[in-house]
Amino acid sequence: MFTKEQIESAAQYIYQYMSATPQYSWPQINKQVGCSVVVKHENHTPIGAFKARGGLTFASWLRANHPEIKGIITATRGNHGQAQAFAASMAGIKPVVVVPYGNSVEKNNAMRSFGAELIEHGNDFNEALLEVSKLAKERNLFIVPPFHEQIMLGVATYGLELFTAVPDLDRVYVPIGCGSGICGTITARNALGLKTEIIGVVSNQFSAAKTSFDTGTITGTDAAYSFADGMAVRAPIPDAFAIYSEGAERIVEVSDDEIAAATRIYFKDTHNAAEGAGAASLAAALKERDQLKGKKIGVILTGGNIDTDAFRQILAGETPTA
Repeated sequence: MFTKEQIESAAQYIYQYMSATPQYSWPQINKQVGCSVVVKHENHTPIGAFKARGGLTFASWLRANHPEIKGIITATRGNHGQAQAFAASMAGIKPVVVVPYGNSVEKNNAMRSFGAELIEHGNDFNEALLEVSKLAKERNLFIVPPFHEQIMLGVATYGLELFTAVPDLDRVYVPIGCGSGICGTITARNALGLKTEIIGVVSNQFSAAKTSFDTGTITGTDAAYSFADGMAVRAPIPDAFAIYSEGAERIVEVSDDEIAAATRIYFKDTHNAAEGAGAASLAAALKERDQLKGKKIGVILTGGNIDTDAFRQILAGETPTA
């Protein structure tokens, strides 16, 4: 785990490339949830998602510790790839990104715009991840894993901002994909010596993190579909699981219908666009509304990179399907 001073140092580095993101308490959201809610707007970064932070700290670490590296490769459904392309390109490193077939067209275009060479392989994130090892050997590329302590350090800076601005939060809801978000939030909370409960949120179509948390044993799930692609991970990353299995209070499941409803609330009540994973924490808070009376909570709006067609469906009252 990192100290407060280490996270503050990472934040100062990150602020050379982006501003701190805001946290707002929206009266309409408070009314919907039935308590005081602080939304951390990670949809306001240069890539529209929280992972910009970890991309920057990882690229800085890579340049300092492996100056010989000319190119990186990673697997993604979108935001991780955008972050690595954004940061690597600025550091003079060539980014190669592997995505599964059928990935978000708009996220693919964004990754290319940030300088990535995009390769499509496999039917889901886990199959794309397998291709990374093969290509890394063939092309002498440095593999950026989906979870790394230097990525987590960068992500912890949003937790530092949130907990410094609002230190009296009773709990914070954080979506779980590969784990940097929830682990970064736990790291920041611990570094500041706070007692805030951290509640993980998963898609009920990709519930491996919850099952693993509840049983204490890493467990995978079968291939499935959720439009919340940032949470579409079939098995926990062991290094991340080691942190959130100890540091989280519990993990909540939400459905695509519940996520779509939360997405509509964000747009109707705040005019912020939220991608699936970005709306998941609000969906969980709405699901647990009955136990939140009198509490002050945080929800992480992790990103706003939702495809236009999916957003159109959601605003029409529908839930995107495969």
